[in-house]
Amino acid sequence: MKNSNYYAILMAGGVGSRFWPVSTAEFPKQFHDMLGAGNTLIQKTFQRLSHLIPKENIYILTNERYNDLVLEQLPEVTQKQVVLEPAMRNTAPCILYASLKIQKENPDAIMIVAPSDHWIEDEKAFSKNVQEAFDYCSQNDALMTLGIKPSFPNTGYGYIEFDKTAEKVIKPVNQFREKPDYETAKAFIDQGNFLWNAGIFMWSAKSVIKAFQNNQPDLYSLFKSGIGVYNTEDETGFIKDNYPKAENISVDYAIMEKSDNVKVIAAEFDWNDLGTWGSLYDKLDKDENNNAVSNARNLAENATGNLIRTKTDKIVVVDGLNDYIIVDNEDTLLIYPKAKEQDIKQVLQRVKSNFGDK
Repeated sequence: MKNSNYYAILMAGGVGSRFWPVSTAEFPKQFHDMLGAGNTLIQKTFQRLSHLIPKENIYILTNERYNDLVLEQLPEVTQKQVVLEPAMRNTAPCILYASLKIQKENPDAIMIVAPSDHWIEDEKAFSKNVQEAFDYCSQNDALMTLGIKPSFPNTGYGYIEFDKTAEKVIKPVNQFREKPDYETAKAFIDQGNFLWNAGIFMWSAKSVIKAFQNNQPDLYSLFKSGIGVYNTEDETGFIKDNYPKAENISVDYAIMEKSDNVKVIAAEFDWNDLGTWGSLYDKLDKDENNNAVSNARNLAENATGNLIRTKTDKIVVVDGLNDYIIVDNEDTLLIYPKAKEQDIKQVLQRVKSNFGDK
């Protein structure tokens, strides 16, 4: 029997523009089977969370335009579990809103906030680490996060610096550090007390709401004023009127970096944030030429290190091309160097300005 005090906030509102042209504003990456595993990313995340958390206690936080996609891909979910954002305001407002709803339903709630688009293979280790965090948060006023042991000096992630003198699994966090340059990232790894910030958080409803009250009084007041209508038919009207007034701010800036009760567990599972085509390439199987091929039949000559993806079982012939992203998606063909994958967001903006929305 799963603990009825356990809840999850599954974050599924992002657009995933670095996965363009597959991920679009109308159909973002969390609703795609990016790895060819038989499940979309949001389905896989929901299943992983449901090992520990009652399915009826998993709330899906998403933009209102994705409501039908969520209900279609997660048939076990009821409409009341889909928390809709009428405007995009980053992670802090939606987490506070969902936390107030959950606390009103269950004042003893302990919850995890988890992105919908991460890939975690060892789900038993994931559940073990989350259980450790839940046990701690049920007894202590703490804001907990799961950090990832860095395998190389990645400049694309923020870092968590923890107290290296702490001997227990749960360690105090000294500070959060912004995405570093390469030399700084190398220094972080050499110090041995830095973890990648995966954006996975655990806390009691009481602790996280108190943190917002202390650190973001205006945001807290805005959403607290609707407490009487949360979980009623009048909630939608209140949120439509008030949500756009919220500051656009991340939960890291809003409360994590300002609080002195932040703890971290170094994750015991493999993790990939699937943030870019390159991160997807890392997870896919490779052929003898180190090409990762998805949904395609590939004939490669003098071509290595490429990611090749088509919508159907298309034949793709590649000659003399190395370390490229090749994605064929209905009306768009992307052929782009992997080394410049972080620029795909800007490419999408140029495409929109030249050809209209894609």
